[in-house]
Amino acid sequence: MSKIGDYVKSCYDELVNKTSWPTLQELQSSAIVVAVAALILALIVFLMDFVFGAQDMGWRGILGYFYDIFK
Repeated sequence: MSKIGDYVKSCYDELVNKTSWPTLQELQSSAIVVAVAALILALIVFLMDFVFGAQDMGWRGILGYFYDIFK
């Protein structure tokens, strides 16, 4: 049991004394960057679904209509 206690103490010491935690402002700016990146990726995926279509849901996409025109 002394090994487990030593492990917990060393983990606590590392988290309290050796880890550099971000400030609130750094944390907020990082969260904004992540949120904006997630929104951009979601928009890209939405546009890809809109253009190419989602066959499972019955939407052929814009390209599906072009294929029908040029048949």
